[in-house]
Amino acid sequence: MTTGRKKKIAAARRAEVRLPPLEAYEGGGLAPDGDYDGLEFRGLDLAGQSGTGARFLDCAVRDCALDETRLTRARVLDSVLSGIRGVGTDLAGASLRDVEIVDARLGGTQLHGSVLERVLVRGGKLDYLNLREAKLKDVVFDGCVLAEPDFGGAVLERVEFRDCVVTGVDFSGVRMTDVDLRTVQRIEIARGVDALAGAVISTGQLLDLAPLFAAQLGVRVEDQG
Repeated sequence: MTTGRKKKIAAARRAEVRLPPLEAYEGGGLAPDGDYDGLEFRGLDLAGQSGTGARFLDCAVRDCALDETRLTRARVLDSVLSGIRGVGTDLAGASLRDVEIVDARLGGTQLHGSVLERVLVRGGKLDYLNLREAKLKDVVFDGCVLAEPDFGGAVLERVEFRDCVVTGVDFSGVRMTDVDLRTVQRIEIARGVDALAGAVISTGQLLDLAPLFAAQLGVRVEDQG
């Protein structure tokens, strides 16, 4: 008798950010296509400013306001974003690589069409996060709250949701490879339960999601009267 081996899920490669000594940013506002290298942005109000196409390398952005800040097509590399807050921050088409996002409080952030590689999102609360058509590789959501995130049409490879609360998530048309949902504290899938192929869930989560799976298959569940 042969015994089938369980296929192990590939773990995400964690971001490893080692910042050099930083200089305080004293340039006032952001500039489109700006080039920011080895700088610390601390406690700044960047609301409504435009850094479209800007590049941030070896930077730290700490406790800054980013309401309606336009960072479309920006490149954020080997950087830490800590305690950032804002509504309507626009990062559509941006590229984030080797980035740590810690204790962020963001609402309606636009990341559609973006590319995230080796990104750690730890703590904080993100409401209505738009990641439609984005590409996520080696991304870890750790201990954060994601309220109604939209992953529609995104590609997720080696993505982990660890000790998170995920509510109202849209997985419509998502392609998943090695997506680990087993330690999610609570998950509510609004759309796209049929896209979970390529994900791994726990036995308890399977029981919680059973009504959605049954509805997807057109199965009625009734006890005999």
